[in-house]
Amino acid sequence: MASHPESALQLAREKGIIRPRDLAARGIPRVTLTRLVHSGRLERIGRGLYALPNRDVTEHQGLVETAKRIPHGVICLLSALRFHGLTTQDPFEVWMAIDRKSRRPRQDYPPLRVVRFSARALVEGVVEHRIEGVRVRITSPARTVVDCFRYRSKVGLDVAIEALRDYRRGAAGTVDELWKAAEVARVRSVIRPYLEALA
Repeated sequence: MASHPESALQLAREKGIIRPRDLAARGIPRVTLTRLVHSGRLERIGRGLYALPNRDVTEHQGLVETAKRIPHGVICLLSALRFHGLTTQDPFEVWMAIDRKSRRPRQDYPPLRVVRFSARALVEGVVEHRIEGVRVRITSPARTVVDCFRYRSKVGLDVAIEALRDYRRGAAGTVDELWKAAEVARVRSVIRPYLEALA
């Protein structure tokens, strides 16, 4: 049977990032994290987040950390646009959708921008990605563009139009996917003139 430190390191290899509660679920004492950090075998990458020091870090580190802390949330709007390459914007905050009734999560870094979605909106058009070994839920390209029009007062109409233009130019998705997402979000009439102008 593996020792507590070896079990904790194996868990970090499997999950990418671990939290103290991950160890508790396997009966590994929290002090194991402290000892592994002191020995340099693990590093503390944020409040309550630990990872292997030699792991591959991507440009999406902020999304990964946020998804690990708030597993019920969905990366959306500007952060999702950036992930899908549909904007020139580089948001300094992580945009995350949570349920309307959920308590607002606390996170010091990276800065968090919370948007409230209905329970259905947290599932429709949401795709699960594995980034750095962590499960990250992100709105699909079509859903992200539609959300930008729906929340244009938050992100700006210019951002929504740029996202639509980039979506049409690239291979992010089809017009049918966009129409379907717009139908679900009830913004077909909002998007229609902009989509027709780009046709």
